Amino acid sequence: MDFLALLEESLAAIQPTRGDIVTGTVLSVDSMGLLVDVGMKRDGVVPRNDLEKLGDEVDFSIGDEIPVMIIRPEDKEGNMIVSVAQAKQNEDWLHAETMMNEEEIWDSEVADANRGGLIVPFGNLRGFIPASHVTDLPRGLSEEERKTHLESLIGQPMSAKVIEVNRRRRRLVLSQREAQREMRDQLKDELLSELKEGEVRTGRVSGLRDFGAFVDLGGADGLIHISELAWHRVRHPREVLSVGDEIDVYVLRLDAEGRRIGLSLKRLQPNPWSQVDEIYHVGQVVEGVISRVTQFGAFVSLDPGIEALLHVSQINSPPPEDPTILLHDGQTINARIISIESHRQRLGLSIRDVENELPLDEAAGFGPDDETDEQVIAADSAVAEGPELAAEAGIESGANAVDTVESETLESVTEEEETAE
Repeated sequence: MDFLALLEESLAAIQPTRGDIVTGTVLSVDSMGLLVDVGMKRDGVVPRNDLEKLGDEVDFSIGDEIPVMIIRPEDKEGNMIVSVAQAKQNEDWLHAETMMNEEEIWDSEVADANRGGLIVPFGNLRGFIPASHVTDLPRGLSEEERKTHLESLIGQPMSAKVIEVNRRRRRLVLSQREAQREMRDQLKDELLSELKEGEVRTGRVSGLRDFGAFVDLGGADGLIHISELAWHRVRHPREVLSVGDEIDVYVLRLDAEGRRIGLSLKRLQPNPWSQVDEIYHVGQVVEGVISRVTQFGAFVSLDPGIEALLHVSQINSPPPEDPTILLHDGQTINARIISIESHRQRLGLSIRDVENELPLDEAAGFGPDDETDEQVIAADSAVAEGPELAAEAGIESGANAVDTVESETLESVTEEEETAE
């Protein structure tokens, strides 16, 4: 016998194995399913229940070329059982792996929900979005409340990123949070290319933190540092803004490399320090409210929205060791202006010779008498320079006190933005 013929017969006799995907031609379509020519000794049979898994996609005609997966090379009746549905699922697995590797976003609708998260269709597969990867899920919900909230999302459009593909365990995990972060980053890049420092934009307050307020400028957030909320001292942004407020903001600085947008609210308001020279003069006695007491003195709020420094040496002679014993936040006092430097936004006060009801006695925490004169002389010479004495201690006066930490705070904005979601 011709050895070439034997070799060809041997190759033709190679049996297909379970899981192989081959391309076949539809030979017949009936109520039982499909008969497919897969180029082997036996034709492949696609059961009707396999076609039903495809739903509306069941629309085959004789002569169509379709991919099928071999399920059983030979059943009890000698038929080769193949699956169109599983062949299509294999394409979806490959597609999911590609999307994960290329970090692409998948758009779909929520098909179902349970206590653990959401179910979304991914071609012929079912993807799972864990509850921890669902954005805007309220915190502190009970299991039933969380399930109810998740069920309310059924039928809603959903964009998500593929974060895990495991064919063996048939796990396809997606994240709405990652997709929104990706889209927000893209929007921020576009916004950074459009924005210019010094321009005014309208936005909506999207979040408040101890260090400032985030403002949505149209899909991307900028930060108003707490020192840029108002000319007067602000203890917390909630004193000035609320989430949802629509406001105009001044674009203060842009950091394309760090992808940060610095905004200001106070730059759109009149600078109260521009009026100080017209309103006040050295020697004038004024009424103010203590806004903060420190070891080196106190800050006093004055009209029209400025803060002056009352140094510890100007509280009494001799100076108290602990100003907090004599003064407290919110206390109204009368004080004399001893220095004005409006161009540096500094104004110095004294209450040593102004009548105030203060518990000024030795029990209140004054130092020993033998140190008093030396302390007072040193303090008086320092006060002649205004609040520089405080600066020497590493602290600035008024609203400028927080400016020194603004750059450090901005370095952590990226992490806070992720948490703010």
